Amino acid sequence: MCGALLAQKLQLPLPWLLGPLLITAILKINRAPIECHQSARQLGLLIIGLSLGLYFSPPMISLVFEHWQILLLGFVFSLLAGALSASILLKWGQVDFKTAWFASAIGGASEMTHLAEHYSAQLDKVASAHTLRVLLVVILIPFLYKFMGWHGLDTSIITKAVEINWLNFTGLILLCFLGCFIFKKLKLPNPWVFGPLLVAVLLTANSIHLSAIPPSILHLGQILLGWSLGNKFNAYFFKSAPQFLTVVALSNLLTIGLALLTAYVLVFFTQIPLPTLLLGLSPGGVAEMTLTAKVLQLGVPLVTAFHVVRMIGVMSSIGPLYKMISKKFKVQIHQIEHRKK
Repeated sequence: MCGALLAQKLQLPLPWLLGPLLITAILKINRAPIECHQSARQLGLLIIGLSLGLYFSPPMISLVFEHWQILLLGFVFSLLAGALSASILLKWGQVDFKTAWFASAIGGASEMTHLAEHYSAQLDKVASAHTLRVLLVVILIPFLYKFMGWHGLDTSIITKAVEINWLNFTGLILLCFLGCFIFKKLKLPNPWVFGPLLVAVLLTANSIHLSAIPPSILHLGQILLGWSLGNKFNAYFFKSAPQFLTVVALSNLLTIGLALLTAYVLVFFTQIPLPTLLLGLSPGGVAEMTLTAKVLQLGVPLVTAFHVVRMIGVMSSIGPLYKMISKKFKVQIHQIEHRKK
């Protein structure tokens, strides 16, 4: 809370997210005992998933389906950007191919770490690479948007037209917990975001508006998410593998630059604004990028759709692609890894 208020005072972008994130990271690096319980992150993700789903009115769903080709292009961009980053990590990151591949894939951190474990990659490096990726994107993108003055382009915010009803809101939260339970039971990815998101989408798409989300609850969700992201850092994080993390940082900066270039090109073929396209193509996490779209009012349904399509596509293809590439280019990969030794 103090971090959020300080960030507001300093007029930082996304103060309720970045304030807690930066304060927590600084304190953790200095060995302060401010552990974030897993349930805090889960509750934060639930609130964000619910808030995103309330944008999916029938006209917004039609808009998403109208741009399905762009959404698929976003998925292809993610695969190509991940492959490019993997080749950079393999050459200069001092890791083997499987570690470079899963550390560079633009997917959920927990899902990529799970796949890395399945294929016997170096889990610590894969996890640290995704943590650093999310941190870079969450910090750099909002500051870029603040500098460019990109905000307020989305006029489809239904929550402004719906009153806050605390009784209905309590029921809505209970339905979201049910959605989380079903997603976890079915072992689907990101249950604490996608479960509430699906519940809210189903209600909103059928013009059932139980309640708007109280601003204090939205702020709480951002604080909890920022706290959990900052909690991933410790005193040894940047000392564990400095060259590897440096290459990860540089490759992600390159990916952000390529996302900006790709978004600029796509502007000439679609009516989607450049800021919305960039958020959809940015290599951040689902919750973080869609939250940025919500706070800045930049095409929330489209940005959410970009990242949902990317998440499903990457999750289903990254394992088979690894096996195909490692088999086809086995000799070249072996030669690169042998030269590093």
